[in-house]
Amino acid sequence: MANLYGYSGKILRINLTTSYAKSEPLSEADVKMYLGGVGFGAKTLYEELGKNTNPLSPQNKILFTTGILTGTNAPGSGSIDLCFKSPLTGIWAESRSGSDWGLALKKAGYDVLIIEGRAKKPTYIVIEDDEIHIEPADELIGLSSYEKTSLLKEKLGKEFEIANIGPAGENLVYYASVMFGDGSRAAGRSGAGAVLGSKNLYAIAVKGSGEIPIKDKKKFYQTIRKYAQKLLSNPDNISTRENGTVGGMGTCDEVGDWPTKNWRSNSWGKADKIYEHFKEENLVKANGCYKGCILFCERIVEVKERKWKTPVHSGAEYESITAFTSFIFNEDTDAAVHATYLCNKYGLDTISTGATIAFAMECYENGILTKEDLEGLELTWGNMDAAIPLIHKIAKREGIGNLLADGVRAASLKLGDKTEEYAIHVKGLEGPAHDPRAGKSLALGYGVGNTGMNHIHPLETVAYDTHKMDLGLIPYGLTDPHKVDRFSEKGKGYQAKILHDFGVIPDIIGICKFYLYGGLTPDDMADIISSLGWEINGKELLEIGERVINLQRMFNVREGIRKKDDMIPERIKKVPEFGKYKDMEEVKIKDYETMLSEYYEARGWDEEGVPKREKLEKLGLLWTLENAQKGK
Repeated sequence: MANLYGYSGKILRINLTTSYAKSEPLSEADVKMYLGGVGFGAKTLYEELGKNTNPLSPQNKILFTTGILTGTNAPGSGSIDLCFKSPLTGIWAESRSGSDWGLALKKAGYDVLIIEGRAKKPTYIVIEDDEIHIEPADELIGLSSYEKTSLLKEKLGKEFEIANIGPAGENLVYYASVMFGDGSRAAGRSGAGAVLGSKNLYAIAVKGSGEIPIKDKKKFYQTIRKYAQKLLSNPDNISTRENGTVGGMGTCDEVGDWPTKNWRSNSWGKADKIYEHFKEENLVKANGCYKGCILFCERIVEVKERKWKTPVHSGAEYESITAFTSFIFNEDTDAAVHATYLCNKYGLDTISTGATIAFAMECYENGILTKEDLEGLELTWGNMDAAIPLIHKIAKREGIGNLLADGVRAASLKLGDKTEEYAIHVKGLEGPAHDPRAGKSLALGYGVGNTGMNHIHPLETVAYDTHKMDLGLIPYGLTDPHKVDRFSEKGKGYQAKILHDFGVIPDIIGICKFYLYGGLTPDDMADIISSLGWEINGKELLEIGERVINLQRMFNVREGIRKKDDMIPERIKKVPEFGKYKDMEEVKIKDYETMLSEYYEARGWDEEGVPKREKLEKLGLLWTLENAQKGK
């Protein structure tokens, strides 16, 4: 095998049913085709999972994947990406977290960890270089994510990096997270925590002593210093360091990119007030989520001696605070910070939790859920005295929480009536905190996204048509954003295709996506990878992105996904009921299907959204058809 610079060169496969662990060589052919991260994840899951695999069965697998840049000190290289079949959506899922866990896995000698089977009893795994132990987890049962992390570090050593599930994962809440770092960093979306819970796997502790091979360290470090300086000189990044993602709420509110009251509006006019309280009363300091981060968007927060007293913790980011303010019409910032803390503690996705509570509030408003159904809770809009207890109920699957723990799609199907209108999701994944009425290209990201209604997989494209970031893509066919009307629909399908090919690259190479918004272009990333010991250019990197998106799509096609599943909720197409944009017809998404047809055409997919044979052949993916024909 050639020297795979940037890779450890091995895959670790652990079968919990047999308690057997084995090391496998990393395929050089797969490296050249898929590069790493979610590329490896898509290839493995397509080959190894059968059609209609139950996501909570022993047959499902979950992969912890690193990329070629993970742990190399390249800008943003603190990623771990989890790949699995989602219990929430029943289709392809990926979820990223920032931490030092991916670096520890690579230093232990593994680029990918594959978990399969199911342990008979609660279990945790210890990986220390070549030493692999599967241990009973009796002492971890019922502990919070913070407590599991603390106990294992005390028992094994502070040098270990811990991934764990909280009580929500143990109780198989369909949107349970896997938590990293001190227990605050979440791989949040799509229910990875429930998959680990179904396998009776409560934690994975990793420590490594190896080095990641680099061909010419002097050249590599010169290159990454150059791009670090580029990032640090960007005024937008200086603002991010000062205000984090939460500081963007005011801008989002202003431009109509702030989903409010379960998407009945795209603005509220109260973001600045909420952020002012957050900054003055809740913010402790800025932080990086892994060693070596230079953007420092993580917020360390607390609520002092007030009603919603909350200890110092991290994780109160834009999506999370929005989920517990504008989503549910709540102005009490202290309560929102407390809610995000509870989600970390229980191991819950903040976005899906806030969205599900917003759905329940609208059901309560319309008499579909009653005070009796809610065991005395008055779930009126913004009432945090009812919303906070509901978080506890969801995590524990108690009472109404058992219904809501399955997500808005499943809850709506059970409640019936007109609740489908309130259930804002695509393919079963609840909507996040960005609104396509602010920039129409995002509508396609939500519709065709391989994970469902997800702003970060592959890309939050309001950055392009609203905030006018070209992301270094004009040489690759992207229309100059300054020549694009954010409310226009024509041409957005072609532009979205390019943006999506670019947006998946960080999840392939193992860097934080915010570094793209911070200024890293395809050419920059290719230069960094080349300095590591490879030869690759921006065009080739985008081709790998296109290949991986199509492979993920083929995974979903095998599960029955077609055009009907790429539709977006009717509510998010409409003129808002209230707020700054309530009388603006141009914010309406008038012809989504034409945009979708453009996208299919740009992708080389047929009218049902299935990649055509010639597209698969061009991308080296014809094997997916052969696999499907064999009934896998």
